[in-house]
Amino acid sequence: MTENRKSIGETEGVDRRTVLASGSALATGTAFAGCLGGGDGGDSGDGGSESATNIAIVSSPAGFDDNAFNDLAVEGLQAAQEEYEIEINQVEETQQSNYQSTQANLAESGDYDLIVLVSYNHTEALTQNAADYPDQNWMLINAHVDEPNVAGYTWANHEMSYLAGVLGGTMTTEELSHEGNSNDPSDAHIGFVGGVDGSLINAFERSYVAGAEWVNSDVTVDVGYIGDYSDTDTAASIASSQYDNGADIVYHAAAAAGQGVFESAQENNRFAIGVDADQSLTLEEFQDVIIGSAVKYINEGTQEVASAVAEGDFESVTGANTLGLDEEGVDLVIGQAFDGDMPDVVSQNIQEAKDGITSGDIEVPCSASGCN
Repeated sequence: MTENRKSIGETEGVDRRTVLASGSALATGTAFAGCLGGGDGGDSGDGGSESATNIAIVSSPAGFDDNAFNDLAVEGLQAAQEEYEIEINQVEETQQSNYQSTQANLAESGDYDLIVLVSYNHTEALTQNAADYPDQNWMLINAHVDEPNVAGYTWANHEMSYLAGVLGGTMTTEELSHEGNSNDPSDAHIGFVGGVDGSLINAFERSYVAGAEWVNSDVTVDVGYIGDYSDTDTAASIASSQYDNGADIVYHAAAAAGQGVFESAQENNRFAIGVDADQSLTLEEFQDVIIGSAVKYINEGTQEVASAVAEGDFESVTGANTLGLDEEGVDLVIGQAFDGDMPDVVSQNIQEAKDGITSGDIEVPCSASGCN
């Protein structure tokens, strides 16, 4: 499953590190996970109280409790809930084939002021449902459907992955030792483990490779794909083969399955880079191997849209919204256990890369929506 590819061709963030809420009740299939009340919400029922702003959020195939993508989206709604009377209904659905009916059932109920759809996997179903239910407000994460009732929010996955590549490409030739884990600075060799081999995750991969190359044109990058976003065993197996092949650091773009990469890093006494959230915080048990995380502030996007709906101003957030380095929508943060202990060249390289990307001097492969 692993393909050996030769390279093709001052971090801030501590003030915006994401600490995810835990303990939310989750359901399986299309069943409702229950409503999380806000303010003086009163009785909630399936659709929440009549006085509250009622929001449903449907998971990606990775499901909730992924310590990354899905949980960040929920966290933003919970942040809005602190300011407005909002009821949140979490709907966990991990089968993409059910998205058409799940979306339609929620819209048909008429109970929700906003339905949030986590991931591009919802795009095909929403293309029909947004038109079929024109009075329903929708938020689609990591894609957009060109309808007036849709707020499409896409984060610059390619930009943050480029920075992950800069981190990996820099540290693979630097001395690094922490709690029994170490790298081999004599050989520039890193890895990448993706979820589904498609346009979106290809952008993570290609940008990561480009960022590593920008630091060291001789770096070797091993690439492997799991085939889904939940199989931690396969993720661990792919990462292990990459570590065995000489990779010092492996970056994952695999949602919940990425935990398998961290498990493999610990077993092989190597290092890894997290994705979406600061995973040295959300998965503290792997703090000793997570040297950094490519983060996107999905929580700020869902908070913005939920707040707009609560204020009766959904029109202000509709359309295609892309959030990158210029908008402070993505970043690269150093892991908690390594913050302050990295060589100066790390912060120098990351800042130079950021400046190059925002100025246009560095052209990052693909786009926020993927590799077309």
